Amino acid sequence: MPSIGAVVALAAGMLVSLAPTAHAAAGATLPFTSVEAESATTTGTRIGPDYTQGTLASEASGRQAVRLDSGQRVEFTVPRAANAVNLSYSVPDGRSGTLNVYVNGTRIARTLPVTSTYSYVDTGWIAGARTHHFFDDARLLLGRNVQAGDKVAVESTGTQVTVDVADFEQVAGVAAQPAGSVSVVAKGADPSGDGDSTQAFRDAIAAAQGGVVWIPPGDYRLTSSLSGVRKVTLQGAGSWYSVVHTSRFIDQTGSTGGVHIKDFAVFGEVTERVDSDPDNFVNGSLGPNSSVSGMWIQHLKCGFWLTGNNDNLVVENNRVLDTTADGLNLNGNAKGVRVRNNFLRNQGDDSLAMWSLYAPDTDSSFENNTISQPNLANGIAIYGGTDLTVRDNLVSDTNALGSGIAISNQKFADPFSPLAGTITVDGNTLVRTGAVNPNWNHPMGALRVDSYDSAINATVSITDTTITDSPYSAFEFVSGGGQGYPVRNVTVNGATVRGTGTVVVQAEAPGAATFRNVTAGSVGAAGVYDCPYPANSGPFTLTDGGGNSGWSSTWSDCSTWPRPGQGTPDPDPGRNLAKGRPATATGSQDVYTPGKAVDGDASSYWESANNAFPQAWTVDLGSPCAVRRLVLMLPPSAAWGARTQTITVLGSADGSNYSTVLGSQGYRFDPATGNTATVSLPAGTNLRYLRLSVSANTGWPAAQFSEVEAYLGS
Repeated sequence: MPSIGAVVALAAGMLVSLAPTAHAAAGATLPFTSVEAESATTTGTRIGPDYTQGTLASEASGRQAVRLDSGQRVEFTVPRAANAVNLSYSVPDGRSGTLNVYVNGTRIARTLPVTSTYSYVDTGWIAGARTHHFFDDARLLLGRNVQAGDKVAVESTGTQVTVDVADFEQVAGVAAQPAGSVSVVAKGADPSGDGDSTQAFRDAIAAAQGGVVWIPPGDYRLTSSLSGVRKVTLQGAGSWYSVVHTSRFIDQTGSTGGVHIKDFAVFGEVTERVDSDPDNFVNGSLGPNSSVSGMWIQHLKCGFWLTGNNDNLVVENNRVLDTTADGLNLNGNAKGVRVRNNFLRNQGDDSLAMWSLYAPDTDSSFENNTISQPNLANGIAIYGGTDLTVRDNLVSDTNALGSGIAISNQKFADPFSPLAGTITVDGNTLVRTGAVNPNWNHPMGALRVDSYDSAINATVSITDTTITDSPYSAFEFVSGGGQGYPVRNVTVNGATVRGTGTVVVQAEAPGAATFRNVTAGSVGAAGVYDCPYPANSGPFTLTDGGGNSGWSSTWSDCSTWPRPGQGTPDPDPGRNLAKGRPATATGSQDVYTPGKAVDGDASSYWESANNAFPQAWTVDLGSPCAVRRLVLMLPPSAAWGARTQTITVLGSADGSNYSTVLGSQGYRFDPATGNTATVSLPAGTNLRYLRLSVSANTGWPAAQFSEVEAYLGS
């Protein structure tokens, strides 16, 4: 890969909105709802946005967080009924402490422990790596039910704590023991966590004889890994209740299969990354026709390092948090594997990967997964393999050395099976993905196709992609090993690009791609950077298949790399500035999330928490704009009766300090006239963050917008 000039990271970031906006199925269906700290009420200090490798804000969700010093707090508005919270946070290296927890202003007896023990990872043998992995997760059952609109606050008790995001969840009750199952406690396991339960687990597995091993509520300590696991179900009472403490849960090179693992948690004690150690939840093989579901996996090196025969394995509905390396890696020879509906956060390498070492991974897929904050590599990576699928995933906030999705012939070791057959990349949403590769001081796109060690001859079909606020480019075609291998047979059909720091297409390898129905807006510098490396390696042919718009210009100087935001005058000054931009709110109901008000679909809508006025909705326009006119909408259906909403318009340059643009007024929405209201803003209004604070609604006890449009003209 070339070194073709310094890249300046975006100075201005974007508020997080993890809800997909274009492809409704993108991401996992999760049992919790996340609320960003920077959108909550706080007495602390907001940090970020920042895209600089090695900084705390650059690893945060949304590239922003809130720093709390002693006695300071951040208060979240609970978006839906919950009885538990999981908090993503960071404390300074070498420090530990606790957070006080308040519900509706009253401090509860339980505290939330915080520690740096599992953070601040160094991997000096990985070129370009710096100290990373700053955040961790801590969870707490509140001991009570809270409702939508209630307030839950966390308060520092002495240790400085940076709070990133809170996941609020309604945890179901303890599951009952299955009839005929063998309890590990009956075999001598200690649910207090004091004794060593390893042999009891082994004895229960042997006694179950193909049936169910039951893990009752409790904490169980294993001092060595399990092996010889086959034709058995390991089942707990729920991942908040049955907890196994071990850094090596299953380690076996092979199995006859039929292993099913579900509904408990495994917490490791991995504090660094040692690639030669099997410090993984599953290391090796579960055997054919196995499954893993409903698991909470945290503080290990890898969640799954899968080798050998794992044919038809299903990995679904799991959480993999705070691993020092991969979340899951199909390490060659995988056939018919389905990895779907999982949540992965804070991985120290690829969150999900297929690596075709020794034999090709074939007919396997990553589908409907939600990935946040991989801090040293890609959200999803496909390294070789045949007939593989990456579909309907939501990836956000990749850091150094990583794209949102990488389709690559980087082999790492031999024997390696390059990409072959058809690689399907469909319906994925990528938010703030791509980063500077520090080895070359060179950017990586949100979606990268990389002929690193050999030409790409497979058919690569990229369809229905949404890319939002890429710090650099949207689509990158590169031969990352610097050998100039071609990238061929790529089709990009149907994509919406909503903001890039530099370009839409970053072409640096010889080869060809066809683009159809790709629309782009808020492009930082130019539509296309077409500068193959090495310079004499041959051209990249970009075929316009029709339906493309917003990215026709080409960067003219291959001797310099465009800096983010180094663009030309706005080619469409009459456009809706708010469409597709990141949106947040003080609360929302169910699927009626803030992003619904900027998705371009008037039939979908944001709805705040009920009976909790005032409620505020905020959109980041990406840069300061002289906004003169707003168009506020509700769904045009006659089923939406006429109503008046009382709204105050506020604006901010930095996302922290807001001033009133228009004072509180009532705006009438009537289906007979399209259910819209137009708001004229005073001359001289200049804002980046637009906030609408709603204090009343005569038609419903909540704030509601189906679209918020912002325009420069009156």
